[in-house]
Amino acid sequence: MKNNIGLFLTKRAHLSPDQEGFVDLDTGRRFTYRQWNERSNRTANLLLESGVSRGDRVALLMMNSIEYMESFFALAKIGAVCVPLNWRLTVDELAFIVRDAECSTLLFGGEFGDAVAKLAARGDGENGTSVQRWIHVGATADEAPPDFAQSYVSLQKAASADEPEISACDDDLLYIMYTSGTTGLPKGAVHTHSTALWGLITIAATADSRPSDRYLVALPLFHVGALTPCTSIVHLGATALVMRQFDPRRAWQVISDEKITTGLKVPAMLNFMLQVYDPSKIDHSSLRWLQSGAAPVPVSLIHKYAELGIEVQQVYGLTETCGPACLISSADAIARAGSTGKAFFHTDVRVVDEDGNDCEPGGYGEVVVRGGHIMKEYWKRPEATQECIRDGWFHTGDGASMDADGFVYIQDRIKDMYISGGENVYPAEVENVLASHPDIVEAGVIGVPSEKWGESGAAVVVRKRADLSEEEVLDFCRDKLARYKQPKLVYFTEQIPRNPSGKILKRVLREQFPGAAPE
Repeated sequence: MKNNIGLFLTKRAHLSPDQEGFVDLDTGRRFTYRQWNERSNRTANLLLESGVSRGDRVALLMMNSIEYMESFFALAKIGAVCVPLNWRLTVDELAFIVRDAECSTLLFGGEFGDAVAKLAARGDGENGTSVQRWIHVGATADEAPPDFAQSYVSLQKAASADEPEISACDDDLLYIMYTSGTTGLPKGAVHTHSTALWGLITIAATADSRPSDRYLVALPLFHVGALTPCTSIVHLGATALVMRQFDPRRAWQVISDEKITTGLKVPAMLNFMLQVYDPSKIDHSSLRWLQSGAAPVPVSLIHKYAELGIEVQQVYGLTETCGPACLISSADAIARAGSTGKAFFHTDVRVVDEDGNDCEPGGYGEVVVRGGHIMKEYWKRPEATQECIRDGWFHTGDGASMDADGFVYIQDRIKDMYISGGENVYPAEVENVLASHPDIVEAGVIGVPSEKWGESGAAVVVRKRADLSEEEVLDFCRDKLARYKQPKLVYFTEQIPRNPSGKILKRVLREQFPGAAPE
């Protein structure tokens, strides 16, 4: 069997044809693996008939749906390269990615018709796109596509359900996923069939996943934290239950009604779910665990879920690692709350100093990761690739410590660290304390100029109680943090800016709150 990710769906349909594979929660559509694979074959054949060939980049601009995942596997089967697009981006940002990846085809959901029409109107000029084929994914065959596009539903209905010829495997490109670009223009992390396979293998060897699992997918499928789990579910033969878009109340209801066993939520999602939790309406007894990652998980949040009898396992990974890096086991999730655990089974993780030497246990340094699931490169960015991948190790830019037992404690992005009075301050540590305040919904911490200390901390807070004062917040931190770590001023806001993976956009916070610390 060739190592082609699209063939995994074919193989699963052969082994488990009547097993429920995909539940589209927002439309109520349910698909067995046989049905899912047949739909994917039709999509593969419609793409071939439309002129898509091996190596072509094809962009997907869709909400979470069966059409998204059948298209992903279809592209894999025919050797085309999937380029997932973040639907939260502006037209200019979308145009940059489509142009940078040189996409020849774009599949788009009807809700993005206006944005795509603006893209299409740009042509192939300096700020335009390379797209030659526009395919409109409407809800029904009767939903007419715009004049410049073809109908996905009509094309799929007319296409053959036969297996297409497999024309890619192993080190051939599978997808290009663009990073969130918190420090500049996004870069495309290139994954191959081989790197994706090793991602699935290391997950299967490490996580407590079972064929009987009913996995709730609530992150957007343009995120590695959703795309990799959906692929892993096929590899395992479990069931993916997919929300079109995350809603905290609905997430609880789905967990209760669909007997969800596992899933992944970023910390912000877990926090939102906690705010609306109603034990009188929810039965979450089927849940075995929830994983949380993409940002440091406040210890207080892990304990609050533990009080509900729900185990939260912190997971650490990146787009560039196809997802996996570290995972904390069930046994250690509470005992070592705050740690993201140890390296996955087929993964090596170290914490190194500026010279690339291993830090002493407890010492602060940069996380580096090695494994078969590390990306091939950054698309058309050889210098950025060489900077990040050295001697087979991917340099994450994340600051952390590792204890003597190999447990990793992520502290922050190295660039987000600030120095106050000669001492390093890691915002995540301060944010962890603020998150434990009963009247704080969420908080972000940034370094701001200080005439006395060089830099001091500013806390940006979303408050639950409208009259919560700056002094109350500062006072709360005084006996919980060393003096140099304590924030010196507080800003109140309605919302903390985050990227799609849940990370706080510190750059945006610094732009919104540029003031200096009081002396």
